[in-house]
Amino acid sequence: MYIECVPNISEGIDLDKIESIVNAARAVNGCVVLGVEPDADYNRTVITLAGLPENVYEGAKALVIKAIHEIDMRQHKGEHPRLGAVDVCPFVPLESSMKPTCIELAKRLAKEIHEETKVCTYLYGFAAQQEAKVMLSDIRKGQYEGLRDRFGPNDHNLPDEIVKPDFGQPQWNEITEKSGCITIGARDILIAYNVNVHEQDASVSKKIGSLVRSSGRPIKNGQGQTIRLPGLLSKVQGMGVQLERMGISQVSMNILDRHATPIHTAFLVCQTLGEDHGVKVAGSEVVGLIPLQTMLEAGEFFAKDDGLSERDLVEAAIEGLGLREFHDFDPAIRIIEWAIAKELGQ
Repeated sequence: MYIECVPNISEGIDLDKIESIVNAARAVNGCVVLGVEPDADYNRTVITLAGLPENVYEGAKALVIKAIHEIDMRQHKGEHPRLGAVDVCPFVPLESSMKPTCIELAKRLAKEIHEETKVCTYLYGFAAQQEAKVMLSDIRKGQYEGLRDRFGPNDHNLPDEIVKPDFGQPQWNEITEKSGCITIGARDILIAYNVNVHEQDASVSKKIGSLVRSSGRPIKNGQGQTIRLPGLLSKVQGMGVQLERMGISQVSMNILDRHATPIHTAFLVCQTLGEDHGVKVAGSEVVGLIPLQTMLEAGEFFAKDDGLSERDLVEAAIEGLGLREFHDFDPAIRIIEWAIAKELGQ
C-alpha cells in the first residue's frame, strides 16, 4: 500500500541547497526519492517521494522543515506561481483505498509544520476544509508578494475562507516574510501522457487535442455567440504540439483521473481521430512514472491471452501503447511500485 508525496520547493538554481533539502528526506528509512526535477526558469524543484505512508510522511516532514530553514522568500524570483518556501506538498494515493490515509497525513502534516515552525499552512484538494480551498490556484491568488495585503488591513479582494490559513494566524510578520505560507493537501495521481503523430506541423495533433480534452473546443453559433462543445475524454487536459527535432508532433495530455480515462482509452481515441484525419499515430510516451494498476489494465486490454503474469501484462501494455517507439521504457524504473521495490532492495 504505497503512496507518493510530491513537494514543490521554491528553489531551482542552487543545486547544493536543493541536494541538502532532498537529503533530509533521504535520511528517513523507507522513504524513497524517485525524482528530483529542478527548473532554473521557474526557480522551483519538483521532488517525488514514495513508500509506505508513515515513512513518506516522515520524509516529507523532514524535507519541508529543512526547506523552511534553507529558503528565504525575500530573495526569491521565479516564473512559476508560488506562495512560500514549499509552495505545495500533496500526498497521492496509488490505490483508491489509500485516499483516506493521504487526507489524514495532509491534515497531520499541516498541523505539525505550523506547530514546529510557526509557518502558516493551508489545506487543499481532498484535504480541504472549505470548498473555497479545494483548488490550489484559488489559495495561491496574489502569490507570495500578495501575502502582506492578504494578511493586512488593505482590500485584498479575496474571500475570508481563502485569507485565513487552516493552521496559524493571518499575520504579516518576520516568519511569513521569510517563508511565506505552505499549501498541503491530497490529490489523485496525475499521468503525463503523449501520443505521437506522424506529421510535422501539428495541425492534426492540435485538432485532436481540442477534441479529446475535457474542456472541449469553442465554436460560434448563428448569433455569433461563443459556445463550448465538451471534449471526448473525462478529466483530461490536452493540446497538440510540434516536435521539430523528431520530425513528428504529439497530442500532449495530462490524465487527471486515471479511473475516469484509462491510458489505453486515451491512446485509442487519439489513434482513431488521427486515422479520421488521414494520419497515423506512432506509439506514445509516458512522462515520469506511472502506477502499476494503470499498466495492468492496459495490458489486459491489449493481451491476446488470458491468465498472464503481471510482467507479461506490462509487456503487453508497452507493446500495445507503443511506449518504446521513440523512447526507452524500462518498467523497473518507470512503474512506481516497481521503482520503489527496486530502491528498497525488495
